[in-house]
Amino acid sequence: MTLVVPQVLTIAVASHNPVKVKAAQQAFAAVFANTQIDVIEVDADSGVPDQPMSYEQTREGAYNRVINSRAVQADYYIAYEGGVEVFEDGPKTFAIVCISNGQDTIYGQTSTLPLPLSIYQNLLAGMELGDAMDALFNTHNIKQKGGAIGQLTQGIETRLSIYQSAAVLALSFFAQPHLYDVIDSENAVD
Repeated sequence: MTLVVPQVLTIAVASHNPVKVKAAQQAFAAVFANTQIDVIEVDADSGVPDQPMSYEQTREGAYNRVINSRAVQADYYIAYEGGVEVFEDGPKTFAIVCISNGQDTIYGQTSTLPLPLSIYQNLLAGMELGDAMDALFNTHNIKQKGGAIGQLTQGIETRLSIYQSAAVLALSFFAQPHLYDVIDSENAVD
């Protein structure tokens, strides 16, 4: 089954951060090839702390940004929220992407990146990750560039690359909706 895609898709990105905007635009362009992607940048409150410190806060922030971006008319709404969680092997950062077409909503997640304990301690003291990274590496506004990911992987991965990848994976739900039918629990295979 082939998905019929309009010649132009309008996406509302719940951010003015150039990394998030570019990641969203590139992900939609990759998934919906030969389609013009028009981007609307939207101020959308997350409703969570500036630095989410759990998976739940991070997911809630992405969802809230999508909901709050619906003030504009678009075909799709997308939000990224970066957060931190402590796992069995230590603190890590990641981002949740939330995408909605106004009817269905799907979430994705980036890979996780281990954080140095000194960075995590700064986050516990109230700093945002970007500010803590700027202080450690003597950079300026790293969150609108390569991010902690770029710094800690020495540029092998960047905030842009993992945000784009997470969005592409989540968009598979919309690109091939016929594969994501609801499973009848009585006939589900264990």
